[in-house]
Amino acid sequence: MKPKKVIVNDLMQQGYTYYLTEPIGKNFDSKFKPELTPKEMLHLGVFGGKYMSDCKKEFPASWTKGVKFSHEQHDPKLNYFKINASLSLKEWKDKGWIYYEDPRGWFQWYCRYYYGRRIPLEDTRQIKRWYAIRRHVGLLRSRCLSKDLACMPKARQALLHWAYDSRKM
Repeated sequence: MKPKKVIVNDLMQQGYTYYLTEPIGKNFDSKFKPELTPKEMLHLGVFGGKYMSDCKKEFPASWTKGVKFSHEQHDPKLNYFKINASLSLKEWKDKGWIYYEDPRGWFQWYCRYYYGRRIPLEDTRQIKRWYAIRRHVGLLRSRCLSKDLACMPKARQALLHWAYDSRKM
């Protein structure tokens, strides 16, 4: 596969360039097994509709076609579970969770990884963070009846943000 060049110009990055070196949705690290694609996550309702509202051109149009966005501010009503399960970007920065090439955080990394970008050290770090969220899967399963979507909606929404399909738990 010949690498494809992507140039990003949005509110958070101007002139950022990366290359797609893998086919879309393929050749993931063997430890990384997300249950949802970025497209599925966006269509389900994640991040209050605010996430990616200004950078849709970077990814395939099908990912955002029909997605309800909130351009002004995070709107929990746009989330699948209608609840805010997000920390602010400032809190993510304060905790050192933001990688300079992905200033929007984990989901931006995941979109670009899914799309075909690879940055080995950062990919390893983010996959470890994704895997660590599994503790919330166990918590949800230990406290809720199977598929009781009214049980722990904030935890369920947070898991959706990390590509775990909490609707099936």
